[in-house]
Amino acid sequence: MDYGSVKERAESVIVPVVEKLGYEVVEVTFNCVGKTDTLTVYIYKKGGVDLDDCVKVNDALDAPLEAADVTGGRAYTLNISSPGLDRPIVTDRDFERNAGEKVEAVYLKPVGKKKQAVGILLGHDDENVYLEVKTLKTPVPKANIKVLRPYVDMKGLK
Repeated sequence: MDYGSVKERAESVIVPVVEKLGYEVVEVTFNCVGKTDTLTVYIYKKGGVDLDDCVKVNDALDAPLEAADVTGGRAYTLNISSPGLDRPIVTDRDFERNAGEKVEAVYLKPVGKKKQAVGILLGHDDENVYLEVKTLKTPVPKANIKVLRPYVDMKGLK
């Protein structure tokens, strides 16, 4: 089975349905987990995604996916999930959503003797991510960023 083509067919059905419900599709994956083919849809909404949101999206996708037969008759499990608090910032939409927010950058090579930094995400272009770290505005080459993700203050999650 070509997992990539199943993913593409599924996305063409999923995205319009999910967006009509007022959510953003962050990512769609289709792979084999154990012995089960699994289609996972990661959704986002401002304020976070809860179980009721996942059930709502699952119910809305069930019939259209079945009608489109995206797996060619093969059984699969449909999972709807939140991308998580610390999902890496990768896509243009991720950058837009996190602009002006506090982020954590982990570097491949140290920047100013630091292997990571916490700062405000100012923006990005094809080559750089622009961060404000301790009032210093710094361009960091994307090629030197191992991971960029929203900063989660674990002390504040008690």
